Amino acid sequence: MTAAAAELMDYDQVIADFDPVMGLEVHVELGTATKMFCGCPTAFGADPNTQVCPVCIGLPGSLPVVNAKAIEYAIRIGLALNCSIRPSSVFARKNYFYPDQPKNYQISQYDEPIAHDGYLDVALADGTTWRVDIERAHMEEDTGKSLHIGGAGRIHGADHSLLDYNRAGVPLVEIVTRPIVGAGPRAPEVARAYVTALRDLLKSLGVSDVRMDQGSLRCDANLSLMRKGATEFGTRTETKNVNSLKSVELAVTYEMRRQAAVLVTGGEIIQETRHYHETDSTTSPGRRKETAEDYRYFPEPDLPPVRPAAEWIEEIRATLPELPWVRRARIQEEWGVSDEVMRDLVNVGAVDLITATVDEGAAPEAARGWWVSFLAQQANTRGTELADLPITPTQVAAVIGLVDAGTLTTKLAQQVAVAVLDGEGDPEQIVADRGLEVVRDDSALQKAVDEALAANPDIVEKIRGGKVKAAGKIVGDVMKATRGQADPARVQELVLAACQ
Repeated sequence: MTAAAAELMDYDQVIADFDPVMGLEVHVELGTATKMFCGCPTAFGADPNTQVCPVCIGLPGSLPVVNAKAIEYAIRIGLALNCSIRPSSVFARKNYFYPDQPKNYQISQYDEPIAHDGYLDVALADGTTWRVDIERAHMEEDTGKSLHIGGAGRIHGADHSLLDYNRAGVPLVEIVTRPIVGAGPRAPEVARAYVTALRDLLKSLGVSDVRMDQGSLRCDANLSLMRKGATEFGTRTETKNVNSLKSVELAVTYEMRRQAAVLVTGGEIIQETRHYHETDSTTSPGRRKETAEDYRYFPEPDLPPVRPAAEWIEEIRATLPELPWVRRARIQEEWGVSDEVMRDLVNVGAVDLITATVDEGAAPEAARGWWVSFLAQQANTRGTELADLPITPTQVAAVIGLVDAGTLTTKLAQQVAVAVLDGEGDPEQIVADRGLEVVRDDSALQKAVDEALAANPDIVEKIRGGKVKAAGKIVGDVMKATRGQADPARVQELVLAACQ
């Protein structure tokens, strides 16, 4: 179903008639070297079915062994979310048949998760804070990946399906909120702000690369509507695997408008999973949503309870980094920038890049200028995110240092940066290979100035007549003759001196 086919209620009318209730389930793939219960590697992008073994594809007789690093990462996440860490947590079998789950059950946690009862305070666009209560953060294994060939890329209408089990068994932590009520018209904004804050937090913890485009961070958005004055929640839908911050907001908005249109016409909301479509920001039906009873949870007989020592938990707590928003507030004060400027830097993903460049010796203002102007333009031109540009903060700091030292002009420095982006090497090597260093030999500059003056006698007369701005033409000719390697300020001095 597309937006054109679905009946949608005007958003303002939705808010007038209904109160939205949200529940957000965020799955984060942990950045461990190996899978949750076996030694297979977890690197993204390997050839299909090359990172598998009897354990992760569920062959008879294979036995799982818990990844200790995954336990540590789960505890780090729980502590950072202000959760209590359970002294003894249990793995369970979640039973369901799906082609990308080779065992026909998933090893997960059910009634005894490792972390529970926490919260995360998230900042909204107007500067206010919304507290999202966390019910649980539990460990589990990821499923494989299905690729449906033919049709619209979904299983319905496909000619056939291909299965890649490389992802099966990759460690996951699922973070589940309590119902988010009272957000009213700001519900979509709260959803996006929560996933944004959670992504930033997880990245700062070093537990995941949180690449939503690669599935390292995925959000399932549960939504229901209550009529104004009602006390019972409505029937919910679960929009699965939403993989961008903007899409989280749009998916919640769409479901609010769609469900309201169904309810006001006497229709019934079906408890189901739904697919989100990036092309038109709509959702469509998936499968009827199971209840916990349908999964027939029971304790995993092949794994003992997880009982982390209290001393270990406190050691992990002591290593938690400064919270991203606390760090940003400190940096903002150090840099002396306004709230608006800081929000812009956050929105383009430049804060960490700028900070790392400053740590390499660049001045904050220069680092900001390079990342949010020239390099942001390059990212836009190349169709990539700023953080994904093939240039490091160390290299950017080196370019800035060459400008500060007078080795390069700004235009030459931009040429060097482009060469770095194109894979030609580090800045210093590019300068040497291309011979881009600023020309400082006055005799060479004077020769170029004399030639430019001789070719423009009318300009010379204007300069001698007091029209100093006319010297810009001569400076431009000299810069062109020297391939931009002259110091324009020094050229200006030589031009004016020659015309006296």
